[in-house]
Amino acid sequence: VTSTIARLARSCALRLTAGRLYFILSDRAAGGVGVWCELSQGNFFDEFQMEGVAAEHNEIYLELVPENLSRALKTAQTAKAFKIKLTNKHCPCLRVAVELPSLSSSSRIVTHDIPVGVIPRRLWNDFREPSVPDFDVSIYLPALKTMKSVVERMKNLSNHIVIEANLSGEMNLKIETDLVCVTTHFKDLGNPPWASEDGCQSSARGRDLESMAEARIDIKKLQQLLAGQQVNPTKALCNIVSKRVVHFVLLHEDVSLQYFIPALA
Repeated sequence: VTSTIARLARSCALRLTAGRLYFILSDRAAGGVGVWCELSQGNFFDEFQMEGVAAEHNEIYLELVPENLSRALKTAQTAKAFKIKLTNKHCPCLRVAVELPSLSSSSRIVTHDIPVGVIPRRLWNDFREPSVPDFDVSIYLPALKTMKSVVERMKNLSNHIVIEANLSGEMNLKIETDLVCVTTHFKDLGNPPWASEDGCQSSARGRDLESMAEARIDIKKLQQLLAGQQVNPTKALCNIVSKRVVHFVLLHEDVSLQYFIPALA
């Protein structure tokens, strides 16, 4: 998860609650991408203790460089145990203590101190869960490896890509330049059975099943998501708000990742 986030953002917020951890990137106000990654702590930790700023606000918000956390956790892949602790000696740090296997009776412990910034409570609202867009089309994605291969080839031809899809399980990836027009077609992908009471498919309801919704986006931002993908989702889907935003949702047993890419004019 941290490797994936590191590919998507140089800096992000880490939100800690009693039951969940969140990695959040909210650059959408500046016209950039947005990321919301949610993990249930019970799936990752045998023991979890935290104390927020107050009983009624039992949360902690930190700013960190995900690449630093990813590097520290890579040393824990063969560990007997590891512990993450928030400390404040010379500055606030996330301390990752990794107990490595040893041939002797004494254990080897490697410690990483990762500098973090504590986000004050007045800014917490900047990191609330983004609302699911009122999309025109929602569709399951093809195999991400296949999609990655297609996008990498198209990236050499253009800086922009058009994603279009309809409610008949068809999706196209296309680029158009003065010299070339290339389109890759996918069909029989299926459309998620969103419950009508969710209220999040009002613009999709009553829509012509063959009609395409499309958005033109920065191809590098799409490639970042596909290249950094190590979550191995059991389900991956795409919501398109015509000419406004493309919303990707990757779901795994332990992790859900939302990725927003704004459309270009």
